[in-house]
Amino acid sequence: TAVDKAESDQENADLINHLAVKNLAELCQTHHILLIHYSTDYVFNGEGTKAWSESDLTNPINLYGNTKRLGEIALEQSGCAFINFRTCWVYGSHGNNFIKTMLKLASNREELSIIHDQIGAPTGAALIADVTAHSLMDAQQQKDLLGHYHLAAAGECSWFDYAQFVFELAKQKGQSLAIQKVNAIETTAYPTPAKRPLNSRLNTNKLQANFKIHLPNWKLGVAQVLEEII
Repeated sequence: TAVDKAESDQENADLINHLAVKNLAELCQTHHILLIHYSTDYVFNGEGTKAWSESDLTNPINLYGNTKRLGEIALEQSGCAFINFRTCWVYGSHGNNFIKTMLKLASNREELSIIHDQIGAPTGAALIADVTAHSLMDAQQQKDLLGHYHLAAAGECSWFDYAQFVFELAKQKGQSLAIQKVNAIETTAYPTPAKRPLNSRLNTNKLQANFKIHLPNWKLGVAQVLEEII
């Protein structure tokens, strides 16, 4: 999932995101095992403002997204029983994430510039795990529930909005932050090795309808993980 590193390490990105999935899918087909796979909104080109549906055409704009889509194709071609969850802007209380990075920067900088023209929904690893467990129980009983699903928290925001929410909540919880000013900048002002999609919105209607799942607003999960981090 190191999106920028994938651009310079194409071989490993393909091994992990594509060929490993192909091998797993073929084994699952042989042994009649249900395979759960996690993918990304990066399989789309990120254009427009409409939330991506499972039936929309894929068209990755970076190498990471391309290898993830190749992994999806391998799943489809294997003939195995699978559920493929496409998600976006994933974070958790463990490991590195945007919340921790922002808190660290805001603790010793008075001014920060954050991208405001990339839109998505911060989605917690805990939510993904809960939805996976719930879906597994139903899918093992109803084979018509297999296939691709979009899984993301409800609502939407930019990275700028996300950062502002983190700063405000951290201050409310008594954190001492140096940050005084946050500037909203465009993606073009912060070039990275991998091109980023501007539209990471995912339409989750299929997931909610098929599995009778309610997806909470992104702010709830972020607040919970922020509490754990603090």
